Amino acid sequence: MAVTLEEAPRLGWILVKALLRFTFMVANNLVAIPSYICYLILLQPLRVLDSKRFWCIEGIMYKWLLGMVASWGWHAGYTVVEWGEDVKSISKDEAVMLVNHQSTGDVCTLMMCLQDKGLVVAQMMWLMDHIFKYTNFGIVSLIHGDFFIRQGKSHRDQQLVLLKKHLENNYRSRDRKWIVLFPEGGFLRKRRETSQAFAKKNNLPFLTHVTLPRVGATQIILSALVARQENGSPAGGDAKELESKSKGLQWIIDTTIAYPKGELLDIQTWILGYRKPTVTHVHYRIFPIKDVPLETDDLTNWLYQRFIEKEDLLAHFYETGRCTLHGEALARLQIRVAGPVGGHMDGPVCEQQQSLHTAVGLLVK
Repeated sequence: MAVTLEEAPRLGWILVKALLRFTFMVANNLVAIPSYICYLILLQPLRVLDSKRFWCIEGIMYKWLLGMVASWGWHAGYTVVEWGEDVKSISKDEAVMLVNHQSTGDVCTLMMCLQDKGLVVAQMMWLMDHIFKYTNFGIVSLIHGDFFIRQGKSHRDQQLVLLKKHLENNYRSRDRKWIVLFPEGGFLRKRRETSQAFAKKNNLPFLTHVTLPRVGATQIILSALVARQENGSPAGGDAKELESKSKGLQWIIDTTIAYPKGELLDIQTWILGYRKPTVTHVHYRIFPIKDVPLETDDLTNWLYQRFIEKEDLLAHFYETGRCTLHGEALARLQIRVAGPVGGHMDGPVCEQQQSLHTAVGLLVK
């Protein structure tokens, strides 16, 4: 498409701004990541003397690095509106986030909206595709103890064994609390056709906004981290008593990321900022672990039901702009704009305030 004379200055400015942002991002990485590594090398004696304190310090620096990544999107006007239950109230408990996966921007979105949830980011373990190991941030994730999953049937059984061993060696010893998992096993655009064929073959619902989740990693996490009572049942939390503290994994956080009109953000856009300011919506639901079945068939059906509900939520969002489930009580919904370093509305982009007012307007209509 030819560029008109009127569009040329605007496109030129977008290009200049993208180059400046990319230069700034490279400078950030060249300073922050080596600094993180050097500090941890210097702190190795502390790791021997007081491992818990060492991983606490490492987690705080890790959170700063993720806040740096979140700030790139924030200053481009890419903000997050959060809907649903208040996950900050369980930030000190062990939990698993089950998140739908549409693009590389999903990770950046979570980096932003979880910054103000206490020490969650510092004590979080990510499960992500192995390709991220070879990015600029890969060395940081390796040190922090994130787990890289290799996709494909030929690797699946071996990866589950490695995940179980990784959890046993790194989760509790490094005082991790939350795990971020994308159960679909890949991006929506890559898995949708295969998932729909599987659903048709097995008489399951036909999904277009999400894919049917894979149960393997979820089952490994639950079997490794859920504390058992004497009768063998899960020793999880009570949804009505969030203050209760019990050992082991206590909560499942069903997390749905929604992009207006289905126009996805990717990591390139997040870095270069060439798109207009936009708002990503994130919806949370909290399930106590005692309500989650642990047997394979029952857990599979439970996961399928959550993603069928995600399908309904996303369809409702694309139609109405409300990131709510049908019949969900509006009175209990929490709604807020997330910031990159624990802020809410103190960003430089005026669209952020307008976005919150718009979301609240949709909520009360």
